[in-house]
Amino acid sequence: MRRVQPGRYTAKIDGPFVVFLIGMRINKLHRPDKWLPVAMAMPPMLKTLQEHPEKGFMGGESFLYWRGVALAQYWRSFEDLERFASEPSDPHRKPWQRFNKAVGTGGLVGIWHETFKVEAGSYECVYGNMPVFGLAAATTHVPAVGQLERARTRIERLRAPAE
Repeated sequence: MRRVQPGRYTAKIDGPFVVFLIGMRINKLHRPDKWLPVAMAMPPMLKTLQEHPEKGFMGGESFLYWRGVALAQYWRSFEDLERFASEPSDPHRKPWQRFNKAVGTGGLVGIWHETFKVEAGSYECVYGNMPVFGLAAATTHVPAVGQLERARTRIERLRAPAE
């Protein structure tokens, strides 16, 4: 378990990045033969990404919600994300093909993703009394003090040209 960092912190990253949210929803609980393979496809993908930082994955967090699981992921670029999703030798394409064949549009399992391209300085975040988490875990975890203490000044400071 990650150690709690008392106090207030924020994340620092130079340049643009991508936030990729991805998840699944179990629509028919009584059909684990359909939803379990979908759920089990993600761990090998994450393992590959963690072992190969050159692929552009910077980090992420997992979340459980009623009938589903989601991941918030941080990527260096949209091109890196797209390359990983479509490269035949990476562990995404085959599970995606299996999903389309086994589940398709049958409605037993839902899948979703949302992709956000974030320009340099167009983000702000704060973590109070939390382990190093989210964007701060994927980038640089810094104290939210001085000009980084409030949301407005965090985002305005990040947007300011470098001195």
